[in-house]
Amino acid sequence: MNILIIESEIYLAQKVVSRLLDDGHSCDYVESPNLDSLTKDYDIVLLSTSLPSMQCKNIIKKYKDSIIILLVSYISDETVTNPIKDGAKDYIMKPFIMDELLRKIYHYKECRALRQELYTMRRYLDFMFRDIDLEDNTLPPTFPVLIETNSQKCADKLVFNLSKKMALGVKFISLSLDNWQKELNSNSYKGIYYLTDFHTLKKSAKDNLIKLIEDKKCIITSLEKEEEFPYKKVEFNNPDLVVLNNNIMTINDYVKLMVLSFQSKYPDTELSKKLGISRKSLWEKRKKLGIEKKK
Repeated sequence: MNILIIESEIYLAQKVVSRLLDDGHSCDYVESPNLDSLTKDYDIVLLSTSLPSMQCKNIIKKYKDSIIILLVSYISDETVTNPIKDGAKDYIMKPFIMDELLRKIYHYKECRALRQELYTMRRYLDFMFRDIDLEDNTLPPTFPVLIETNSQKCADKLVFNLSKKMALGVKFISLSLDNWQKELNSNSYKGIYYLTDFHTLKKSAKDNLIKLIEDKKCIITSLEKEEEFPYKKVEFNNPDLVVLNNNIMTINDYVKLMVLSFQSKYPDTELSKKLGISRKSLWEKRKKLGIEKKK
């Protein structure tokens, strides 16, 4: 990390610089900064509040995108409260143990990385779910519940929306894997168990699972109708898909799926070529299968 130390106590500053260099960081030290001379970007700024309050304020403003930790001799509105309101992350009292300073640095570095990762994942989920319109469809905050669907992504969006609403984490377990029972038997988890691929289980395994989830916060998804499921069921299907399970599709089902999926991407001339049929046959398929042409 690139770290800037702004401290008038030279001995203290040298001690901090020495330790940070030993840990493999790049450090710059200034005693009394001239803002115009500070042209580099820094991950961390260690700022002494012995500087005039207006100068501290300007430094915090300049490095608003950096992690700023205050080095303070005493606590007051001027040395701690106001700088933190302006954007500093934390403070440490002088004299301090060097390991405690490093702990704060690494703590805020990790927090920043987690926030960036969370932001990236949220953007990714928004991208993945952008074409799924749930309208007023929501999952009830009661468990266990089964989602019967023809689209795993639709079920995923319902689950993510519920977890956000209830402020609960989600543990993903695929019932197509051999270790699902071991994962489900973990009693330490307090969030939502999200079990996919219920339709892949044999009847005996389904019966066993139903007994295990009675007192758990479980959401289960199936790509087939589950007539014997004893708890609450919710049905939500994507109207643009025609398959409910992993069975082989008929030719007409395949054509319908391809046309619905790609007619907004390709003109009819190119779409009919990719399907290996004429434009006239494509028109006839639309009419026969009840496919509305999207403009």
